Amino acid sequence: MNAPIIQAPTLEMLKLLEEMTAFSAPGPGVTRLLYTPEWSQAQAFLQERMARIGLEVRADKVGNVYGRLNGRKPEEKVILTGSHIDTVVNGGDYDGSYGIAAAMTALHYLRRTFGQPLRTLEVVSFCEEEGSRFPLTYWGSGYVNGMYNGSEAEDNADADGITMKTAMADCGLESDTVIKADEDTDGSSGVRDDIGAFVELHIEQGILLEKTGTEIGVVQAIVGQRRYVVKVGGTANHAGTTPMTMRQDALAGVAEMLVVLERSAAEAGAPLVATTGRLEVFPNTPNVIPGEVLFTLDIRHSEATELENFCIYILATLNGIAARRGLDIDITTRLNTVPAPMDLGLCGVLEDICQSQGRTYRNMVSGAGHDAQLFAPRCPTAMIFVPSRAGISHSPEEYSTPEQLAAGLNVLTALLYDLAYLEN
Repeated sequence: MNAPIIQAPTLEMLKLLEEMTAFSAPGPGVTRLLYTPEWSQAQAFLQERMARIGLEVRADKVGNVYGRLNGRKPEEKVILTGSHIDTVVNGGDYDGSYGIAAAMTALHYLRRTFGQPLRTLEVVSFCEEEGSRFPLTYWGSGYVNGMYNGSEAEDNADADGITMKTAMADCGLESDTVIKADEDTDGSSGVRDDIGAFVELHIEQGILLEKTGTEIGVVQAIVGQRRYVVKVGGTANHAGTTPMTMRQDALAGVAEMLVVLERSAAEAGAPLVATTGRLEVFPNTPNVIPGEVLFTLDIRHSEATELENFCIYILATLNGIAARRGLDIDITTRLNTVPAPMDLGLCGVLEDICQSQGRTYRNMVSGAGHDAQLFAPRCPTAMIFVPSRAGISHSPEEYSTPEQLAAGLNVLTALLYDLAYLEN
């Protein structure tokens, strides 16, 4: 590891994080939904702070905010780092915001300490990742990477019927966001082809690092996800007059399915996980045999083949249970994302950095989705995790200690130094 000792200013980052929490709708924790006044105020605040620390500031058509530290080799691709500014309803202080505050602090420190980099460094505050207001996720990073073309703004509305296009106009953003074939790709809007690497620092949102007493997680891959809605149909009938042997009980069938799901996932072993988080029973009356049940199915794994094989097996098993019980079953796919492996070279550099800084680390898989997964197919990508207390996230109880946050900051800063200041 050729980088010098890195001692980025923790207090600067913590102060920035604290200031960002003020931009929230009333209520517990932090609520900062896409294209709300709180969101607009937060992005404006970040633009002002980026300019204050000497970065060149701009925003693209959908509201992603960038702070740029120009390099001496403008022909080389940009090193991009950051995370998302939006939150879930009643979320915490750190999810997304930590990656932005740390990135800004790192660039400020690098500029003051080492001057102009060889390669351009940029910090990004993505406008959206969570999908908390509108029914789509990764709107910010997806726009940059070509997952969306901008037309989705007309087709998606929030619970109050407000379309993204209207919400954007209310924030002063361009209502015509569609990427045109002849549009420049210099970062002013649309898909960017000038990014040479992407690095995201994030809280773990899990319990592994805390339980193992580990300072840093070096993410090897972000899991692929399959989500399904399963509808099981039976016959609603009187609970007292229908013999047990003559029932087509949709809920009893689903109960068997969920027991098999849990057992099969446990037998498959880590990192596969399978979850049913929502269950709706009809008619949901104490003295009526359930005639229909809807439930969700969420399956995740870091290996595409393993994910595919498990999904094929479990869906066939559910169909078999339904057939044996005389039930109808309909399975609809709602999400299908492939696993996103991180760049092995960058993972190796992160391991070297942790060793040089005397930090404990472990290689791990992210069971949650992140903006980084959209960059992984397009450029070398890395993710750094720090511990989350009790694994809690998306909650006002979300917490990481200042020492844990500082460790992540210094690892991030060292990696950015390596990528932007050293000759290849």
